[in-house]
Amino acid sequence: MAKEYKITSLRLADLEKELNYLKTTREREIAAMIAEARSYGDLSENSEYDAAKNEQAKLYGRIAEIEDILSHAVIIEDENEATGRVGLGCTVVVEDLRSGKQTEYRITGSQEANPMEHKLSDDSPFGRAIVGKSAGETFTVTAPAGSYDMKVISVTREG
Repeated sequence: MAKEYKITSLRLADLEKELNYLKTTREREIAAMIAEARSYGDLSENSEYDAAKNEQAKLYGRIAEIEDILSHAVIIEDENEATGRVGLGCTVVVEDLRSGKQTEYRITGSQEANPMEHKLSDDSPFGRAIVGKSAGETFTVTAPAGSYDMKVISVTREG
């Protein structure tokens, strides 16, 4: 069975927009780069031609990657909205029980995860530990650096 990519409808729209840009504007830009490099003559010693062909290969690789994601995308539904439990698409505020520090995270699918933006995948150790919990519950995250205890302070949904 093919891998499913859990994404929000917003991420789906972003990927479709990127795919359209790559297939139109960017593809034309690279074709122009290749044509210009060809005009320089001997292709065997033409670094501009090699660079343009490498860009074209990267472009086609990214197009294939996006098409694969889109063909196997599963749009995240707000299945836990009525229950107030943590699920995909939720924003949660958690407290580290050791330090008392509170942090806000958004629980996303793996395609949208970006820890630097506090977007954590439901497949991460943190995501697996918190999904299904509700405000007031404590949970233990088992991570490569060790285990730590957290408490869910709030669970909200955007949209």
